[in-house]
Formats: sequence, structure tokens, C-alpha cells
Amino acid sequence: MSGHSKFANIKHKKEKNDAKKGKIFTIIGREIVIAVKEGGPDPNNNSKLRDVIAKAKANNMPNDTIDRGIKKAAGDSNADNYERITYEGYGPNGIAIIVETLTDNKNRTAADVRSAFTKGQGNVGTPGCVSFMFDKKGQIIVDKEECEMEADDLMMIALDAGAEDFAEEDDYFEIITDPDEFSTVREALEKEGIAMAEADVTMIPQTYVALTDETAMKNLQRTLDLLDESDDVQNVYTNLDE
Repeated sequence: MSGHSKFANIKHKKEKNDAKKGKIFTIIGREIVIAVKEGGPDPNNNSKLRDVIAKAKANNMPNDTIDRGIKKAAGDSNADNYERITYEGYGPNGIAIIVETLTDNKNRTAADVRSAFTKGQGNVGTPGCVSFMFDKKGQIIVDKEECEMEADDLMMIALDAGAEDFAEEDDYFEIITDPDEFSTVREALEKEGIAMAEADVTMIPQTYVALTDETAMKNLQRTLDLLDESDDVQNVYTNLDE
């Protein structure tokens, strides 16, 4: 898989999110609730909350919206008790799909996810059926157009902070970390004023599968579109070679 297509896809995702601020703000709002409940409302003592705040700002969420979300989560122990549930399954031609959700209604979420798979001619599998094909990693993407730093200097900052790998592609740099080192590396880059196009802990396929059949592509896209419409769905990962 070429690096160029990966960054083009990331930019496409950003454009979709920009057109659907309500959806992305809902997603980040739930992540704020979880981060506060797990580690407290002070970002200085809660690295997960710092990561979510950085993600919120990257998606142009207003500071007062972020602050309100933190205060609401800290002040009401009964508000929005979300649960993390991950679904795994197969799309057309055996494409592996992982769906991460945050939900306050497991039955609703399960029905939505199963419906999305079924309508795209796929099926939900058992836990672990496809996740072994992915590696959980911190992934940071830096757009070359937004970065004035030389590649070697950026690489040294990332590696010194604890990154596992650094790659230069056509129009972006990719930094890979162990999930436990992600916050440290992201903050090191942030302190250097480096703009990040994408920064998150993600699931990276070990190998990619190409889809050439037009019907299969349409079915897969239907599943992905339906999952995207659900407010409970936080992230969707596939091993499709785009």
C-alpha cells in the first residue's frame, strides 16, 4: 500500500468530519467523559484526557465546549455511563472489520452494528476473530506542507521521545509508537510546535486486502456508511487496501 493513498484517505476522513461536526463532537464528547471518569478532570494529571483535548482542538472543537464536557463529567457521577464494546467481523470477500463503540445502550448498539454488517453482505463474528490481523499502535501523521522541520530532526525528536518507527512518504511523515508511549511522543511533538494531521491510538493491519469487484466495494461502503451514521460508533478499522 502506498503512503500517498493513506494520507489522501486521512484527508478525506477529515473532510467528512468537517462536514459532520455534530458527529465528531459527539464522539469526542463521549471520549472526554470516559477519560475524566477513568483519570480525573485535571489534564495535568491525566494523559488520556490531554490526548482527547488535543484531538478535540485538532477538530476545531471550541474551548468552552471542551471545558463544559470536562465539568459535566466531573460533576455528575451518574451522567452518561458509557461502556466500551468492540465488535469484529467480516465484510465482502472476507475484508476484516473492527468496530469500536462507546454506548449507554448495548442492545441498541449491537442491533445497529449487526444491521450495518448484514446490509453490506457481511457478518459479525466472535471476539478475536479478526483483531489478530491488526497491531494496536499509536500513529501520528505530520503533513509535509504543515511542517517546516527537516525529516532527520523530526525523526530524532520522535525517536528520543520513545517512538518505535519513523517513515517518510510522498506527502507526509508517519510516526509509530507503542500505545503506552503514545501520549509522551505526542506531547513531545506538541512542545516543538509540530502540527499533527492525525494523532491517535489505532489498529494497523498487518497485511492489506484489495477489492476489485464493484459489487463487493459497494456493499463494503454501505456497511461503513451505516456504521458512520451511528453516534455509538467511535472508530472503524478495516484491512482494505485503499
